[in-house]
Amino acid sequence: QVQLVESGGGLVQAGGSLRLSCAASGRSLSMYAMGWFRQASGKERVFVAAISQRGAVTYYVDSVKGRFTISRDNAKNTVYLQMNSLKPEDTAVYYCAAAPPMGTWPPREYDYWGQGTQVTVSS
Repeated sequence: QVQLVESGGGLVQAGGSLRLSCAASGRSLSMYAMGWFRQASGKERVFVAAISQRGAVTYYVDSVKGRFTISRDNAKNTVYLQMNSLKPEDTAVYYCAAAPPMGTWPPREYDYWGQGTQVTVSS
């Protein structure tokens, strides 16, 4: 019902910034809380950030708090992840995901996932 496509990844030097986008098709994202996850090579996928349906509430893992900002534009059916002060340990494939409506906060489960976009931070 919902297809998610990430974009905006690339190669950046430590201390630099990137802005990731997650564009949805098939159904409006307005009813979904959204999240960003990342998976470094050889490691498990981990949670990064979440945003409520209307964008009023956000939540971040401690390692990115103060550096990353999740936002959304429901009129454009798009979710963003602004990443500042990037570190080499931020290198990973980044995924966006949609959580079930009427779920917990922060969401614990996600129904739909994108294909991911590679972020590489050089030292």
